Amino acid sequence: MLDTQDAVLEALRANDGLPYGRPRTVTAEELVAAAEQFDDPALLVAALLDLMEAYEYDGEQRKSPVVFARVLQLWDKNPEDFDEWAARQVFWRFKWVASALLSVPDVPLTAVRRWHTEMRDRYLAAGHGLQPYYAQRFHLAAHLGDDRPETFELWAGRGRTEYSDCFACEIRAQAIHHARGGDDARALEVWQPVFDGHRTCAEEPYTSHAHALLPLLRQGRTEEAVSSHLVGYRFARGKSSTAEQIGLHLEFCALSGNEARGLEILAENRDLFGGHGDPLARLEFLVGVELLCAGLAERGHRELTVSGPPGTNWTVDTLLAQVRSEAKELADRFDVRNGTGAVGARRRQRLAQRPLLTEPLALGVRAAAVQASAPTAPADRPPVEPVPEDLRGLVLRARTLRTTGHPDSDLLWHRVGELIGADDYVHPEDPELGTLDRLAAEVAMQRAFDAAEVDDLELSRAELTAAQAGFEAAGLPAQVLAVRSRLLVLGLDQDGWAADWAALEGVLTESEALYATDPAGPADGHLTVLQCHALAAHRELIAALPEPPQEQAERFDTVVARYRRESEAHGNSRRVATSHQYVADAHARQGLTDSAEAELRQARELLEQAELPWLEPRVLVQLAQLGFLRGEPGDGVPLLHRALSEAARWGETSFPFGPTYALLGHACKHLGDTGGAIRALSEAAARFDRAGDGAEAAQVRLQLAEALRESGRLPDAVAVLESVLLAPDAAELDERLRAQVRLDLARGLFTLGEHRAAAEEYLGLADAVAGWEDQDTHTMVAGEATVALAEAGLWEAAGTALERTLASHRTAPRTEQVLAVLREFARLTVAAQGPDGLPVALERLAEAERVREQAGQDGEELPFWQLDAALHYERARVNAMADQGEPALAAAELAIAGYQAGGPDGEPPRAEAVRLAALVEGRTLGRTDAARARLAAGIQRCQQAGLTEEARELTAVRDRMAENS
Repeated sequence: MLDTQDAVLEALRANDGLPYGRPRTVTAEELVAAAEQFDDPALLVAALLDLMEAYEYDGEQRKSPVVFARVLQLWDKNPEDFDEWAARQVFWRFKWVASALLSVPDVPLTAVRRWHTEMRDRYLAAGHGLQPYYAQRFHLAAHLGDDRPETFELWAGRGRTEYSDCFACEIRAQAIHHARGGDDARALEVWQPVFDGHRTCAEEPYTSHAHALLPLLRQGRTEEAVSSHLVGYRFARGKSSTAEQIGLHLEFCALSGNEARGLEILAENRDLFGGHGDPLARLEFLVGVELLCAGLAERGHRELTVSGPPGTNWTVDTLLAQVRSEAKELADRFDVRNGTGAVGARRRQRLAQRPLLTEPLALGVRAAAVQASAPTAPADRPPVEPVPEDLRGLVLRARTLRTTGHPDSDLLWHRVGELIGADDYVHPEDPELGTLDRLAAEVAMQRAFDAAEVDDLELSRAELTAAQAGFEAAGLPAQVLAVRSRLLVLGLDQDGWAADWAALEGVLTESEALYATDPAGPADGHLTVLQCHALAAHRELIAALPEPPQEQAERFDTVVARYRRESEAHGNSRRVATSHQYVADAHARQGLTDSAEAELRQARELLEQAELPWLEPRVLVQLAQLGFLRGEPGDGVPLLHRALSEAARWGETSFPFGPTYALLGHACKHLGDTGGAIRALSEAAARFDRAGDGAEAAQVRLQLAEALRESGRLPDAVAVLESVLLAPDAAELDERLRAQVRLDLARGLFTLGEHRAAAEEYLGLADAVAGWEDQDTHTMVAGEATVALAEAGLWEAAGTALERTLASHRTAPRTEQVLAVLREFARLTVAAQGPDGLPVALERLAEAERVREQAGQDGEELPFWQLDAALHYERARVNAMADQGEPALAAAELAIAGYQAGGPDGEPPRAEAVRLAALVEGRTLGRTDAARARLAAGIQRCQQAGLTEEARELTAVRDRMAENS
């Protein structure tokens, strides 16, 4: 009930602690109405200022001027009703109103300028500097397209005042000015203090990250652009006041080849379509959507389903039409109001931008691949050599390239398929070309290969069956047998596959009989049958490792040797090299790395001699993998780089780019090249996304997050982990992988100081692992959740989590961690509650003593000297925090003695206990001489133990104590 002034004041305090958004705004409106019932101007001022703040950060800036008008009336009537904070807010929020008026096209320009004059006059009357006034003048000029150097200097060249925007926000405005003027390098230089963390505020560096995305890309600073996107979007996501930033992130996605990521951002922020409280920010958002949709439409995805205004189903085409119409109309309204064409010109300039990179920029975060509305063949790339224009030349070249494994054969067969599938196609009589049945079968083979590449085994089987029928109709028995063999080994990489040796042997017998009738004829069909045999034997062998039956090992040796022998007899270097690769892989898996390397060297030499460079990348990857097996993964870095480069050069679409980039990431990390590891793992994750392999992508992102964290980019790591859990298919991941992602995310959030969010992740994870057999994981997670909840100030929940931790510990002990949780809980209790929290803190430490005693009785092998000393230290610390000097000093003495008992390992924490004891003696108890003597002895001991940093810290305490004595 809001029937008393105290009740309203308490409700205002509670509302101030809520996150910005519609619920807080509605409550603020209700509290203004409640405050109006009392004759208490100060209370009404507080309620009005709270409502204005809610509007400002809920995307409802257009409502702020009306609220501020009431505040000014109260101010003019009696300034004494305003306390110091409220009085400052009166002058500070003139700037909010100026921005709000500028952002609404229905507000005449004369009204905007009149407000600027009002602001100037009031600042002058109150004796405040005019730099903030000139800042608003500049923002208006920039909006009108008249941001000349002199206007900029009138603001930026003036000294700052107490009502100037914060340093970080001013830096952002100046950097945007330089970027819009075409000087990206200067803009990024100006921004650096914000990005370095030297200048920050509630909105920075996050808003600057959004505005800097394209300048970074244009300057080639792609890694920084990725980081800015990850960190900036995390802040902006789901907030009603960040429409402009979301539009900039959409623009970045559209211009960096990350349309899929853009669509996910659109889906996560579709509520912004309903926000009209800040028309200028809405326009920036709409233009971002427009640019994204225009790019998708241009690429042929017009019918793709996308997220748009709620209540209607949208496609790229329909949403593009909607946002294009509204954005143009809104820009036109601003230009009419302004009497210039600057807003419309800026929109057109943004829409005219083209992608800034030739390849999609790997962001590291999860994004589903953009799929066309209907299945299509793989996108064709330019061939290495010109495509023959006539059908005969096209087919003959396609056949030749298929026998050599050249990647261009795929493109040529796609083209053949288009030609013979045309309604007006007439098949020519040509013996070399062959019959239409043969051509159709060869095209069906290509479709089967394409389907297998994306693991669509059902479609691949159907196409192979069609190819078999076509070759039979064309009277080509060798090709029929080859297809039958392919059908028998289709899906051999799938779990549960088993070779049908009777069927395989039957096909081989038929092939041998056929080949015997014409040994001088084409042998490719027969060699394909032999290769399928080798494939099956290889799969069978590796599935049986590490101890395969002798029969399988002998079969592998025999089958592969025959495949190699007959391939050599026909001078087919490609197939001979393949046989070496089979043997190398089998040997490597059995630890025979030297013989494996010898096989691969022979394969590579054969390919080089035969001038088949497009087949080398897979051999290079196998050679690199040997380095991992030998414990020297760094040796594979140059091999992997070359493999990836060559595969890209030859357009090898079936090359395992995702696994290879992941392998490269591990190798780089082993060498200490964290930047290289991050780039490779980011690309690996993107490749797995495109392949639809969510589990592998998630696993790689877990490793990517670790590399980012180790490189000091923890916010980026958190964004990557969040993207895994926010993915639509996250629930389908292996539960232990998902749990590890969640644990790493919770720890990352905790380290970033986002304790409430960390606690939510910990509690969710604790529930998820509660049923696991290894319950010590539950103990660990519950303990970490306890500390996060306490750090967040959620004490009731923290207490419940602590009891959960202790209960789990009794069945699945983690003594050292539980003791650390109890000690930290005690410290946080006193830190939050002051001396009143000391009894609870001491009880927690008593609980810790009982846990320690039980561990001793249970015979756990732990460093009890360390645990006991740490407990004494914590008791000393909480007593010191509560100004209980004597108990604190006594406990500190016990801690010093306890650490000393640990020998050299105990010296560093002993020095810290000495520091604490000296502070209690000198500051709390006033025994300065004793404290300084203690410090002198401690310094000498640290120096003798080689503890330079600890000695320096004790010296600093001694010197400060001397200065204050």
